[in-house]
Amino acid sequence: MIWSKNETLERSEIEKIQLERLQETVHRVYEKVPAYRKKMDDAGVKPEDIKTLADLAKLPFTTKEDLRDNYPFGLFAVPKKDLVRVHASSGTTGKPTVVGYTRKDLETWTECVTRIAVMGGATPEDMAQICFGYGMFTGALGLHYGLENLGATIVPSSTGNSEKQIMFMKDFETTLLVATPSYALRLAEVANEMGVDIKKDLKVRIALVGSELLTEAMREEMHKVWGENCLVTSNYGMSELMGPGVSGECEYLNGMHINEDFFIPEIIDSKTGEVLPAGSKGELVVTCIYKEALPLIRYRTKDVTRLMYEKCKCGRTTCRMENLDGRTDDMLKIRGVNVFPGQIEEVLLHTDGIGPHYEIVVTREGHSDKLEIRVELLKATDDYKELKSIESAIKAKLRVVLGLDAKISLVSPNTIQRFEGKAKRIRDLRNKEGV
Repeated sequence: MIWSKNETLERSEIEKIQLERLQETVHRVYEKVPAYRKKMDDAGVKPEDIKTLADLAKLPFTTKEDLRDNYPFGLFAVPKKDLVRVHASSGTTGKPTVVGYTRKDLETWTECVTRIAVMGGATPEDMAQICFGYGMFTGALGLHYGLENLGATIVPSSTGNSEKQIMFMKDFETTLLVATPSYALRLAEVANEMGVDIKKDLKVRIALVGSELLTEAMREEMHKVWGENCLVTSNYGMSELMGPGVSGECEYLNGMHINEDFFIPEIIDSKTGEVLPAGSKGELVVTCIYKEALPLIRYRTKDVTRLMYEKCKCGRTTCRMENLDGRTDDMLKIRGVNVFPGQIEEVLLHTDGIGPHYEIVVTREGHSDKLEIRVELLKATDDYKELKSIESAIKAKLRVVLGLDAKISLVSPNTIQRFEGKAKRIRDLRNKEGV
């Protein structure tokens, strides 16, 4: 099932829509947003200079720092009286990034998420349990309205109280789960502790997961606990761009289809800012071309991926973005080597005897970086030979993948902290006093 005909347009038709909407958006932000006018003037570019899609590269980038510098409403293109909703990030690393929506923006958002849900296999017959936290975070309400628009029944259970979540899944016969991958795995743990057989007692057939990187190893882990027949699809978005709804996987799991009539994606070299050719891997940059309240131009997401333009087997012709490799700001530089957490996760989840929960700890002794990976055993054991075998296997695989040695700390089951929202896997202590 395909929700909108715009998902199947020819490339020339997609680009025609993109150019018209881009030109209108650039004119509007230049007129209505002083911060954008200054950035464009400083870059020596005027709205009338945007004659082709290739001219997008003339425009300056927007970053999260721009949102924080103009906190809370300085980048908005509409007056506050036209807003019907405001969301914000947690602001754990500074001022939160604030985003807003007009009535039309909410309609656009709903349309985008409905498409993503349909891509992921959702139907009007689904009982959809949303285990994202409701509040200033955009994920829960985004999926809520998109699935509701499709006709699915919504169970807005939010996060927490995992035993009750399982009870609802069983009693309501939930067929679709919305959660982060890590919380979906936590729910599976709780179900087992409750004596609930997920594959027999529950009817979850689809997991629409987001807000975290979904590696193929994590997808395999999801299948182990939720069943091979459970379709696990990843979707992508961020509050700055709109929330969820930028892109999502279809049943063929061949990258996430981007809603190109609402967003223009680019891939750049994160160091030089140069636009890279199609198929190249680099930092994803997104321009919002149909938002009224906060139409961001060339927003640097810091997410690492590549774009694919071949037609998908599902019939959609929209560009696809490969599942993320990680984030440029999540990348760890350890003894001169670039390390992404996803690389470590792939190794861990393909190692027998350990569970999906881990923590990466980086410290510095003298002038040398030290990498420690704390991993939970699947079952507690005092068998020294077995423990050394697991430890050696992880070390050897990591040495091949990373070119680094790491200390492996095997810990007892249920030792590492669980997260109901986005998992926090990294503790970089190198800049802490005394380390």
